[in-house]
Amino acid sequence: MLRSFWRSIDRFSVQHFKSVIDELQQIKVVDEHNRELVMDLLQSIVEIVTYGERQDPSIFESFMEHQVLSEFVRILKISENSNIEAPLLQYLSIMIQNMDSAHAIYYCFSNGYINSIISHPYKFDGGDLAPYYVSFMRAISAKINRDTLCLLVKVHGDAVVSFPLYTEALRFSQHEEKMIQTAIRAIVLNIYNVSDDMVYQFISTPPVSEYFSDLVQRLRDLCFRLDTFVCDKEDNDTQKRRNGLILESDRIVDELYYFKDILSVGKPLLSRLVIENLLNGLIFPVLFSLLASKNNNASDLSAISSLYILSRLVQVVGGRTMVNNVAGVILYHFFNLHVKVLGEGNASDGHDDVKSFSKCLNEVERIICYTPDPESRGTESITENYLGAHLEDYMSSFNMNSSNSNICSKRVGILAFVFSKDNILLLASIFLLLILAESKDLDCHITTMIGLYGTQDVMILNALLKVLAFQQSLSAVMLWHAGWCLQKLLNFHREGLNDESLLLFNTSYDQSRLHFLKELDGIWFDLIPDTLRNEWESCKTVLEQSSQNKDPLFMLELILPQQSTNGETSYFAWQRMFDTVKAFILHFQLKTFIFKGVLVENPLLDMIASSTNGSGAIHASDFSSASFGSNVSLESGIPCGIAFSNSEIRDIYVIPVTSGTVGKLLLTEKHPFRSRHGVVIAIAPLAGLCPQKDEDHPSWLHLRIREFDPQFYSNKGTGNHLSMPDHLVDGRWTLGFPNAKACEEARLAILNEITKLRSAVGYMLTPLLQNDLGTA
Repeated sequence: MLRSFWRSIDRFSVQHFKSVIDELQQIKVVDEHNRELVMDLLQSIVEIVTYGERQDPSIFESFMEHQVLSEFVRILKISENSNIEAPLLQYLSIMIQNMDSAHAIYYCFSNGYINSIISHPYKFDGGDLAPYYVSFMRAISAKINRDTLCLLVKVHGDAVVSFPLYTEALRFSQHEEKMIQTAIRAIVLNIYNVSDDMVYQFISTPPVSEYFSDLVQRLRDLCFRLDTFVCDKEDNDTQKRRNGLILESDRIVDELYYFKDILSVGKPLLSRLVIENLLNGLIFPVLFSLLASKNNNASDLSAISSLYILSRLVQVVGGRTMVNNVAGVILYHFFNLHVKVLGEGNASDGHDDVKSFSKCLNEVERIICYTPDPESRGTESITENYLGAHLEDYMSSFNMNSSNSNICSKRVGILAFVFSKDNILLLASIFLLLILAESKDLDCHITTMIGLYGTQDVMILNALLKVLAFQQSLSAVMLWHAGWCLQKLLNFHREGLNDESLLLFNTSYDQSRLHFLKELDGIWFDLIPDTLRNEWESCKTVLEQSSQNKDPLFMLELILPQQSTNGETSYFAWQRMFDTVKAFILHFQLKTFIFKGVLVENPLLDMIASSTNGSGAIHASDFSSASFGSNVSLESGIPCGIAFSNSEIRDIYVIPVTSGTVGKLLLTEKHPFRSRHGVVIAIAPLAGLCPQKDEDHPSWLHLRIREFDPQFYSNKGTGNHLSMPDHLVDGRWTLGFPNAKACEEARLAILNEITKLRSAVGYMLTPLLQNDLGTA
């Protein structure tokens, strides 16, 4: 009897489950005094139901028999500021998430209990209730299908009149917490992915359909926030502006991917709703302000922001209707050239010119709507309706009384940016054209008219070549992007460059080669081989990128002030050498592509690799392998004295040494036990020393030491930009010799080793500099 009395209760038995339910039913009010008890009871119920749903059918039968979900609803209603809502929702989320059988899920969604819990008047006062509530709705949305969705809606006649899961979720769509925003979008997409025509009709009917216009408005707001960073030229903190641009552009891209996810559902009614709102609320306003008003209105986005947003939209959202709408307005000038409404040489007034443009857009509509897209059936009329609807507004941007020349200047459209003197706008507009030209969604009829196959192509090529040919004030980043655009255009332009274009390119190549040769006399010549090795593959990768994989963020980064490379410190000299090498690599690659049609691997790669490996080997007689504290022979050492900081003068030996493309200056002190050996106490790179005798003290020799470490700062930098170091002051060593003759001998010895090092680097680069791939 005693053993039976003390036997533990089986907490997962039906009997225990019923007792827990009975105890819960006895609760008449939930307050601070019994809150913990109620929480324990709710937790026990969820644990037992979760176990029983998989292990013991009788438990779930009891769950249904006693209508336990109604008790959850009742507990919510009788709670008095007890903060029971959050744990109750958490327990329900766990129970629903762990339900596997269709029968259990169907029952839970029946009888309106779930809707009652969703619709309960919670007090979201900034506490932690909202995350639990949203998590609860997300758990429900993950279990809905065509059979269970109907249990969560209220229908009157043939129409859905209430859908709490959807409408309550939308209340949190603009929540400031990213986690809640993400959860809401997951809920929405789960609902959209259940193909139910009545639900689609509900979500596309006002006021519920305002969710889509709100999404577009949010996207517009983000675009203007981005534009503030683009236009804020008074902020001298370049890194802060760059971080702001990256952050805001990431937010815009997140929004665009959400639109893409919605369109990927593939429901025509849903797709039409999204596309119409995007066209009406964002795309056409951006296009028309970009091409017609030329951003004269303070409420418009800047041109560079508009080009970036359109590029991102075509890349991310894509789709035949979207891409062809953008192309239809962007390329109206090209269409006008093909339609040739006006007779060549005939004069026209402003009215005829507007009529001409109207006919051009009608031709755009005809071509875009020519072939229906089977994957977006029902959306093919969007172009005709919306392009036509905005045509009148667009025409109003033209002054009917203005001269024909003024109208034509406005009608140049995107060509005004392609041939702009602003290199950033030039690159951004050509990038947009390339995205459109390479888009798989672009109608083939438009592709043949895009202007990348005829005389316009030559003009655009020459515009890019002029950017390269007059490169003195341009950053390497801008040159690389100009080179990428040029290489892509050459793929379209199969005829090759004409004489004028070749002359422009050869001029640009010769300038780049000349600047490269000058760097062999600079203070960073010893690191040119490593820079070539590191940047060659990067350049090749950039040139081989497709437009769909290329991040147009470069448009925005190009507006940031470039760090000046003018100065006497090693940092500025390094940045200048770094940019010069990158520019030369680009020109070399473009030259091989122009004359051979391919991009090549680094012709010096094996030589650079073997040189680097060889310099790392340790030999007894190889001073280049010496490091701090190493023991070295003093046979070639030059005795002198040096004072570090305010310390006393120390007797040392100077040893300049070159091995291959590695050059060092070693400062050593005599070994305390080995008279012919010394201990290395300091090391400086041989390149950049610039040894000079002191004018007032002929026995003193001044050396400049490169304190800047490019590898360290490049790791801290963003993209291809090196971050500005905290200090730009180079180190200075002053060596004191017994007399002026000894000082001069030491100077010549150092210069001799620098010359040997420079010759080794130059010899290594000879095959690259003498590689003649062709002439104009």
